Amino acid sequence: MEIRIMSITIYTRNNCVQCLATKRAMENRGVSFEMVNVDQVPDAAETLRARGFRQLPVVIAGETSWSGFRPDMINRLQAQAASA
Repeated sequence: MEIRIMSITIYTRNNCVQCLATKRAMENRGVSFEMVNVDQVPDAAETLRARGFRQLPVVIAGETSWSGFRPDMINRLQAQAASA
């Protein structure tokens, strides 16, 4: 079952272990998302830095955003989708 409650974007980079862990956790929970690789889209990296992010992955889900591998936040997204 795929969950789609809002637009979710994961900003990643090549060979990023935390990025891969975030992607897998989202997939395992059925949360739908788009990925942007900042190695391929350098302007995205600049935008993230301007917003204060210094670590990848960066997840932006509606008004919620965070950086790093955060299973607690991914679980919150899944819970929001389940109650929607």
